[in-house]
Amino acid sequence: MTSLVNPRNWFAEAIATYALVFFGPLAIILSVVAFGDGLSIESIIMISLAHGAAIGLMVYAFGHISGAHINPAVTIPMMITKKISVADGIGYIIFQLIGAVVAAFSLKAILPEIGAKVNFGTQGGPSELLNNSVMAGITVEIILTFFLVTVIFLTAVHKKAPAGIHGISIGGMVFLLHLVGVPLTGASMNPARTFGPAVVSGFWELHWLYWVAPIIGGIIAGVIMNYIFVNNAEPETKRRSRASSIGKSQELEKYEKQYLAKLEKKPVEQERKKVSRSRTR
Repeated sequence: MTSLVNPRNWFAEAIATYALVFFGPLAIILSVVAFGDGLSIESIIMISLAHGAAIGLMVYAFGHISGAHINPAVTIPMMITKKISVADGIGYIIFQLIGAVVAAFSLKAILPEIGAKVNFGTQGGPSELLNNSVMAGITVEIILTFFLVTVIFLTAVHKKAPAGIHGISIGGMVFLLHLVGVPLTGASMNPARTFGPAVVSGFWELHWLYWVAPIIGGIIAGVIMNYIFVNNAEPETKRRSRASSIGKSQELEKYEKQYLAKLEKKPVEQERKKVSRSRTR
């Protein structure tokens, strides 16, 4: 667990979250209002691509700095499973929300009129496809976030995950979840993603749903993936490193013994040389 508080990481989270909340809702504004006629198949694809690309690219850009959580529903499971400290996690969440709000205000400054028509990308609650059922909406958001956090833990956190796949895996999962989730709940899976546009638009209907459901889904996924899969791989990694260090120490001990043996032989050899010299004289 990272024990030190690192404001640089917080700033990275703000930038990465800004990218998500700028490009994701911008795709909604353009596809639904400017180019499209409502929530068409084309607009769903464009929205899904924008969110998936923004997340995937930010994971590659900032993953090695802050871990690129970009989401309180990811940071909270990371705190619970002790991947980061509570103090650092609180800083992450605060700066994620700041980045989200600044991004939403940027959209309002650029596209104030057409952006307002879709509340700057704020999710509007369970759709008619779910019969506007709050329980169905909560269930959908829990399931979507569960699989998002599952992919994050098993590609970005797991020690044995193939190198370099986390960005495309997480971005790809975000794309998939938006394809099926946008027509149902708006596919938030991220309290910060919903919070920024809500602050700017003033649209707070069922806002709590987009905090409660993603956090529940994230915690369930984080705990299961960490204690069943991630931690199960760490002892093996530690054993290998311990065996490697033991092997190195044994080699050092061997060389040390050889060196000491040589040192012990030198006085004997020198004494023999002295004796032989004295005899020749």
